[in-house]
Amino acid sequence: MTISRTLSIHTLGGLPLFTERMSVAHELVAAIQASGHSLQDGDVCVIAQKIISKVEGRALNLSDVSVGENARTLAASTRRDSALMQAILDESREILRSSPAAVIARHRTGHVLANAGIDASNVYGGDEDKVLLWPVEPDASARSIRREIRHLTGAAVAVIIADSMGRAWRIGTTGHAIGCAGLVVVEDRRGKAEDLYGRTLQATQIAVADSLAAMAVLAMGEGDEGTPVAIIRGAELWVTQEDGPGAVVGLRPTEQDMFR
Repeated sequence: MTISRTLSIHTLGGLPLFTERMSVAHELVAAIQASGHSLQDGDVCVIAQKIISKVEGRALNLSDVSVGENARTLAASTRRDSALMQAILDESREILRSSPAAVIARHRTGHVLANAGIDASNVYGGDEDKVLLWPVEPDASARSIRREIRHLTGAAVAVIIADSMGRAWRIGTTGHAIGCAGLVVVEDRRGKAEDLYGRTLQATQIAVADSLAAMAVLAMGEGDEGTPVAIIRGAELWVTQEDGPGAVVGLRPTEQDMFR
């Protein structure tokens, strides 16, 4: 029997410009209610990383950064701002590659991405001195928002905190899950399912959280759309009662890195 699955997504308008100490969950729920809709069990709330960083006070003034020798060396080799290079070093476990185009870093959370996730777009009126760092613990942020949404609405939803990243050997960015709660992050189908010809799957692991994040970021946009939240419906198959271990379980262990 063929099972048909429909995923629907709608972006959430009517949200404020977030500032430090605002409640993302409260504003999200208020905007949904103002639109005449409500959250349901099994919905997935995908939230842009930038608003999480803003409410958690993760803004950094580059003029306040104390630059060390390693940052000066990195700045000289990349022809980029030394204070920004210091911020990247401070947010990273290690630098994997660097060029004038980007510094590829292993972020302290384990994610590998350009510039350790530090960004200046859509930040504080375009102030070139101010940048946003990632949340300190994105998975913990997702769990906290999920609990507050449950308290406000009674709905058992999943929460993904998403950011845009490039991919190895591909052009362009897609949404990735950097924080997650209440969702199967990776569905391991090895030895549990068959292909059309009855062969047992041997290698298939589905990146559920990243796939949903990519879907949501495409809908939310990355410019002046002003829609940093999207609600996905139809993904309840992967929504769990427990918060789960978070997006970190979707990271490949460093010992399996074939490109070092």
